[in-house]
Amino acid sequence: MSIPLGVLDLVPISSGSTAPEALRNSIELARRAEEFGYARYWFAEHHLNPGVAGTSPAVVLALTAAATSTIRLGSGAVQLGHRTALSTVEEFGLIDALHPGRFDLGLGRSGGRPSPPLPGATPVVDGRAPNGLRIPPRFSFERLLGSPRIALQRKLLLLPGATSQDYAEQIDDVLALLAGTYRSPEGVEAHVVPGEGADVQVWILGSSGGTSAEVAGRNGLRFAANYHVSPATVLEAADGYRAAFQPSGVLDEPYVSVSADIVVAEDDETARELATGYGLWVRSIRTAEGAIQFPTPDEARAHVWTDEDRALVQDRVDTQFVGSPTRVADHLEQLQEATGADELLLTTITHDHKDRVRSYELLAREWHRRGHSFQSS
Repeated sequence: MSIPLGVLDLVPISSGSTAPEALRNSIELARRAEEFGYARYWFAEHHLNPGVAGTSPAVVLALTAAATSTIRLGSGAVQLGHRTALSTVEEFGLIDALHPGRFDLGLGRSGGRPSPPLPGATPVVDGRAPNGLRIPPRFSFERLLGSPRIALQRKLLLLPGATSQDYAEQIDDVLALLAGTYRSPEGVEAHVVPGEGADVQVWILGSSGGTSAEVAGRNGLRFAANYHVSPATVLEAADGYRAAFQPSGVLDEPYVSVSADIVVAEDDETARELATGYGLWVRSIRTAEGAIQFPTPDEARAHVWTDEDRALVQDRVDTQFVGSPTRVADHLEQLQEATGADELLLTTITHDHKDRVRSYELLAREWHRRGHSFQSS
């Protein structure tokens, strides 16, 4: 079975570096990923993080489209909790007008609370899926969602007095605006120029088998499940989507991408050294400080870890795939088998840009050697 690989980029800023340098590095990495044969290159959306410069996927996509020619580009994801369907369709309509047929409009919820465990999901025994993939205990996001910093972020992103639209309704509006079939409750038509008829692939991103998976399935859309954000619920997310799936004019069958955090180097020891800063970086996110600038290995080793710190990041550290090309490719094939993924979406963050580029290059070479095609559907 041929499984395409894609890249998910947060536009990370390394310690001692700057946002402009991070943006230039990401655009260069997209060019190199195109050379290596990756199928997609997506940009995430994050706000108020000192170590992440990817605040506006549409803007970064426009810059990257001008520097590449064939690789599909997308958002992973546009966070609809503080946006409207119209503004989203207009932005992607604009970039599609100049680079038609190359964009994936990945849509996500922002500020949503995790869904309860899904009945009938793939069984997990002693922290492992049936094929041995590590599935750690659920991490509670309550502390993160209830932090003053997250509340401030929401306040700054929303206009005074504004409330978020129901997510399922918002997805319906996006699809109707793209198709040119939008009608208000009073029967008034809306036609987006540019945007209506844009040749974009619509994806729904989700971390559980709840609202996002249900919306993606009900509308017959492609779905991206997050092993790297919430490894405990990736099986529930994929199962929930497939259970809700209804064929559409877009898809006859479910189509799932699954994400993973990886670091690849020539050998396991080198890869582990490059990944040293990952735990400290995740800690900064999980404590609601905002993602710090990615530390050097020495900077990360200087941190004095408490038991609480370790518990905060253990699920993410345990499920990051780190090692030689052979080792990481083995892990990715196991992830694909456990989830039934049609594609895999990969994030690599290292302090030095050259090591990040090299990680993707080494994995692409090994993936090709194993006979996987990089062509996506």
